[in-house]
Amino acid sequence: MRKTATLNLRVNPDVKEKAESVLAQLGIPMATAIDMYLKQISLVGGIPFSVVLPKAASTVNTDMMSVEEIHRKLEKGYADIEKGNVQDAASAFAAFRERH
Repeated sequence: MRKTATLNLRVNPDVKEKAESVLAQLGIPMATAIDMYLKQISLVGGIPFSVVLPKAASTVNTDMMSVEEIHRKLEKGYADIEKGNVQDAASAFAAFRERH
């Protein structure tokens, strides 16, 4: 199959770099990955994966909180910092992923 169409895209540089890193590990050139994506769109008649908002727990989803709830959580957070009840972000996110 010959390839004659050219796409010019603007993408977030960080997203592109991370995708290139993954694709390099897989041994797939970016152009081939994009070609695969476009082929899947035509085969399935739409985006070949679910496009949904990530589900955040209501305890951390500020869109679901009142201003008072947000302030209470911030105050608790400040108190925890003052007491030394903190951990590094990598550990906190790892624990969060295990729970959810």
